[in-house]
Amino acid sequence: MSVSHLIVSADEDGMRLDRWFKRRLPTLSLSHLNKIVRKGEVRVDGKRCTTATRLTADASVRVPPLELADSVGAPNILKSAPSEARSLSDLRALKDMTLFEDAHVLVLNKPYGLAVQGGSGMKHHIDGMLSALTRPDGTRPHLVHRLDRDTSGVLLVAKTRKIAADLGEAFRGRLARKIYWAGVAGVPRPAQGRISLFLAKGEGMGEVRGAKRPYSASLEKMRVAQHGEAEAQHSVTYYAVVEKAAPQLAWLSMKPVTGRTHQLRAHAEAIGHPILGDPKYGGPFDAHHPDPMAALPATIERKLHLLARRLILPHPRGGMIDVTAPLPPHMQKTFDLFGFDIGQRDPIFDAPE
Repeated sequence: MSVSHLIVSADEDGMRLDRWFKRRLPTLSLSHLNKIVRKGEVRVDGKRCTTATRLTADASVRVPPLELADSVGAPNILKSAPSEARSLSDLRALKDMTLFEDAHVLVLNKPYGLAVQGGSGMKHHIDGMLSALTRPDGTRPHLVHRLDRDTSGVLLVAKTRKIAADLGEAFRGRLARKIYWAGVAGVPRPAQGRISLFLAKGEGMGEVRGAKRPYSASLEKMRVAQHGEAEAQHSVTYYAVVEKAAPQLAWLSMKPVTGRTHQLRAHAEAIGHPILGDPKYGGPFDAHHPDPMAALPATIERKLHLLARRLILPHPRGGMIDVTAPLPPHMQKTFDLFGFDIGQRDPIFDAPE
């Protein structure tokens, strides 16, 4: 790889140099970036810079020859774009997922089991697939929010950083109305209610129907915490039972007011009605806390029964974005089994904003 001079796109205006490299060359380690910047091998418009340097549109960034590690750690020269076959495959998949699209936003129906972003050993994810939509000037779509890997449904994507920033403000200002559907074990009482809890990451003890029960030591799991506890965050969810097959299960419509990690999954477990197929918040199982799916028909798939059903929020260019996602196949199968009618009125709309 020879020395390259890459032009900063309008969409990258104001971006820090280290974040620009992370975007353009995602497998370049931060330590190596720090080294080549410190040695002056990276230049912005011919001048020395730091990793915190803010870039401006149309600036020229000198990138020295780089050897980057591929996904299995072997040295490899990074290609600036995914292979043509990979891009075409991703384009087709994104087209199949698309629920709504205009010049500024893209709304996807994220399928069960597909990660939104990469992680340890995660090679295939929506953020990577969006690279196939990169424009010639380097502008590419940006995720506006996240869904868990096993949660299906509405996922909002902005086509530029400016639109992403505007939509992000709408989320932070709680102007976005999010409605989720879930299949849960048992039937919550009352049929409509408000769950208000403090949640924190890590090992601890949670209270489920008044009984203390240990949580997993995994920091990826949220636990019920006490007000004032370190890193505890307040979380609020409104829920309503839409239909039930008592005493086995219920179809809940849920409206989160806050947006904490695993909030709906942790809230459902905390009230004693974990979401069906949840491997993290549906167990562990023992004599005192039996498997909630053990008494259900074996044909119900052990996949998370949680759908980001509908998203409503102001469009940055005027009007409203209002998109609804269909049930994923495994939830549709369960709803059909119990005769749940998805065409009926959703009572969660009466819940406070």
